[in-house]
Amino acid sequence: MATEPTFRRATRSESVDAAAGHFRWVICALLLMGAVINYMDRQILGVFKTTLQSQLGWSEIDYGNLVAWFQGAYALGLLVMGRAIDRLGTRRGYSLVMIVWSFASMATGACTSLRSFIVARASLGMGESGVFPASIKAVAEWFPKKERALATGIFNSGTNIGAILTPVTAGLLTRYLGWRWAFVLVGALGFIWLIFWLVIYRKPEEHARCSPAELDHIRSDPEEKVEKTSWAEVLPHRQAWAFALGKFFIDPIWWFYLFWIPDFLQRTYRLNLLQASVPLAVIYLLATGGSVGAGWVSGSMIKRGATVNRARKTAMLICALCVLPIITVYHTADMWVAVFFLGLAAASHQGFSANLFTITSDMFPKRAVATVTGFGGMAGAMGGLFIAKFVGYVLQQTNSYMLPFFIAGSAYLIALAAIQLLAPRLQPAHLSGTEQR
Repeated sequence: MATEPTFRRATRSESVDAAAGHFRWVICALLLMGAVINYMDRQILGVFKTTLQSQLGWSEIDYGNLVAWFQGAYALGLLVMGRAIDRLGTRRGYSLVMIVWSFASMATGACTSLRSFIVARASLGMGESGVFPASIKAVAEWFPKKERALATGIFNSGTNIGAILTPVTAGLLTRYLGWRWAFVLVGALGFIWLIFWLVIYRKPEEHARCSPAELDHIRSDPEEKVEKTSWAEVLPHRQAWAFALGKFFIDPIWWFYLFWIPDFLQRTYRLNLLQASVPLAVIYLLATGGSVGAGWVSGSMIKRGATVNRARKTAMLICALCVLPIITVYHTADMWVAVFFLGLAAASHQGFSANLFTITSDMFPKRAVATVTGFGGMAGAMGGLFIAKFVGYVLQQTNSYMLPFFIAGSAYLIALAAIQLLAPRLQPAHLSGTEQR
């Protein structure tokens, strides 16, 4: 006998969500484009490595030192930019960092000496260190907690989009205008974005396009007492060092991909700048699915009854094992096999990194997560400084990528071992004034 179809009545929460406006997603799109521009300005140096070395006579050590100055300024910026943006406010704070890094990117096109390049790229690193603190603050202002993870994931995807667009854009601009104009025009994108930012961005309660219903939706979370946590409060805990060491070991590998893979492809497979843009775009296109896939693995394991410790570390172990084939890339004859291994490694990095970020909220109370994340971010940037110096010296002495790729392949297993040693069960850290969970 046929049964009548049944329909689920929408809950009050769902009805409110549907009735609320959607202007907050325009803000999210604006943050997405900011992240795209951020990564284009960052990666363009790596795309031009071979060209700049040829035309300006740089050694591998010179290029490594240039990247190290960027990394050092970026690490320093992570210490000060968060507080500066809190003091200036999101609108003025993001405007300031966008002006600094866009001007620095454009100025790179006028540089003629290594010293002037160092000044420009260090300024770029200082400015770019503010993009994620400003974006996270904007998300907190415009989204209720239940939507913040999605909004953050959307704007953060701009890093991969930027990495995909940069090789193609830089290659075409160089072909018709030269590399100097490529720096200028890509940097100028930030000032175009800035116009939209200043016109569009306000706090939701100050914005004419934010309806009362949407404002109520944004403010739907219960009021919380805002508490700040200092580094001195979290540093004594092994869990903080577990996260920081994980970042110290894996973040430099991503920087290595960003600043040296274009040169590796051009040098090994005898590609010109425009020819190298397609395999580079494929590598970062493959990388986009990494964080989603690894997040699904750990999430599905938890739903099936696995402990958080087992789920997170299983996902990270899978990612660490998937990186291992990159060790063979330096002597892989077929370019597309190498591209697949590089893309797999980049995707695995994103997956490992997503789970690594998540364990901070597994081990620390909410009020301490940002502090621990900042500490780990600085550790990762310092690791990036060391890898820049190291790769420059290795390439100068050996003219081979064998050792850098070996380090890239093994870093994730070392990171996971360090995390296991310091936080074997991902046990919560009990800070003063925090109830035990």
